[in-house]
Amino acid sequence: MLSAWSKASLFIGLIAILYTLYRTSPSLRTSLCAATYPANAERLHSGYFGYECAGKPHHSSWSSWWHPERSDGIHEGHMGAGAITERWNILYHLGGNGPWVEKVIDVVDGGIVVPEGCEIEQVHMMSRHAERYPTRRAGDIGQRAVVERMKQSGKTFTGNLAFFNRWQLFWTDDSSLEQLTSTGPFSGTLGSFTTGVRLRTRYKHLQPDRTTTFWASDSNRVIETAKYFALGFFGIDYQDSNTAALEVISEHFSLGADTLTPGRTCLANKRDEDEGQRKGYRLMGEYRATYLSAIRERLLEQTTMDFNDQEIYAMQEMCGFETTVRGRSDWCDVFTQDEFLSFEYARDLLHYYRAGPGQKYAASMGWLWLNATTNLLLEGPGAGPLFFSFVHDGDIAPMITALDVINDVEHLPINHIPHSRKWRKSQVSPMGGRVIFELLNCNQTSSPGKFVRLNINDGITAVPGCDNGPGNSCPLAQFAARTKKKGEEVGDFRELCGLDENAAGRITFLHQ
Repeated sequence: MLSAWSKASLFIGLIAILYTLYRTSPSLRTSLCAATYPANAERLHSGYFGYECAGKPHHSSWSSWWHPERSDGIHEGHMGAGAITERWNILYHLGGNGPWVEKVIDVVDGGIVVPEGCEIEQVHMMSRHAERYPTRRAGDIGQRAVVERMKQSGKTFTGNLAFFNRWQLFWTDDSSLEQLTSTGPFSGTLGSFTTGVRLRTRYKHLQPDRTTTFWASDSNRVIETAKYFALGFFGIDYQDSNTAALEVISEHFSLGADTLTPGRTCLANKRDEDEGQRKGYRLMGEYRATYLSAIRERLLEQTTMDFNDQEIYAMQEMCGFETTVRGRSDWCDVFTQDEFLSFEYARDLLHYYRAGPGQKYAASMGWLWLNATTNLLLEGPGAGPLFFSFVHDGDIAPMITALDVINDVEHLPINHIPHSRKWRKSQVSPMGGRVIFELLNCNQTSSPGKFVRLNINDGITAVPGCDNGPGNSCPLAQFAARTKKKGEEVGDFRELCGLDENAAGRITFLHQ
């Protein structure tokens, strides 16, 4: 007999599969919704999932997620960046400040189905924490500050800012800042649990009889993400039954290389003004100045208030953060689609040069986890089948850099937007973003062997120069050789980062 939890998990998994089919199959959606889909559905249902076939038992309507402080979002004669069309979805242009989205650029055809003749033997995941409120700095200095100045002005706002006359800040208690959101369809708590169920659906067969250790860096939002994920993947009684155990890894700088958060332990990365993490903030600021001046002039004419760059940028940030709390945000419609393309690119620049391919220390920082994972892939299932690590976006970017997988031919420019770029923060590491390595055993193919397949946010991504395996996977031996070569290129982490020679030089905790 199935336990109550197993039945619930199967049911949730079925719902997830049906929803995926609904989202990815226009013909299926049309057949399911034809009887109830009105001509004005887009206007009536302005949510980011589109019209959702209210009343169908397999899928609830958007209105069932309604938040009491969320407006209807309908503005006559207005078509701002928050409007959803066949070619535009604001969730893909929030620069990592909004809900999780699938990777859709530069992905392998065929989806996540396991290649024919192969089976998955081992899985490794590095995941960003789920959807959260703003950080204290962004929330206090940026967003709350501009909101209070507008409130204190005593003005009655009009046009696409008319909503502000009734609008209230989307957090009331500062203890919420930096923590997971817990309301609406994009809540971080729901997203973490759903990810657990989603991966349980794929990898349940790998769960061993013994306790599975999983890891989180020592940040409350990261730990909470890991715990909600575990409820979805391992079951509600995973602790009592010793099915799984969470190990929290300190973020203190003293850990050296034995860490999940190398950006905090690489002292040179924090101190180097020119080539360290501050490079990202500096270059983002330079680019930001190129597009915000036009917005300032428009808002000045509309409101007679002279907003500075930080205030306008904070307004754009609130579009994503409010969406994760209330399900949608009128701040999105204050700006045009082109202005959000600029915002998105500013965020791309920040992370590309703060922790990604555009800075000096990233590849060395990211190689630590990549190398430890590669060694486990070489050991195979005997080392354990499941390895789940939870971190920040600033830890995923270095690993992606060391992997050499989303590196553009040239570094991102700061004077224009290269629209064909691969590096897009919203698809590299959105809230809840994850990178999964699957070890494939392909004995039932014409070229049997073991291969590594890369899944970034549910988009199978080919490893450049190493994609001749089933489903564009990478032969394990070649994958290991790439990792070894990268380690030789980046050199010793301790030396590059200015650490004492007695500091830890590698990750030791990543084992079952």
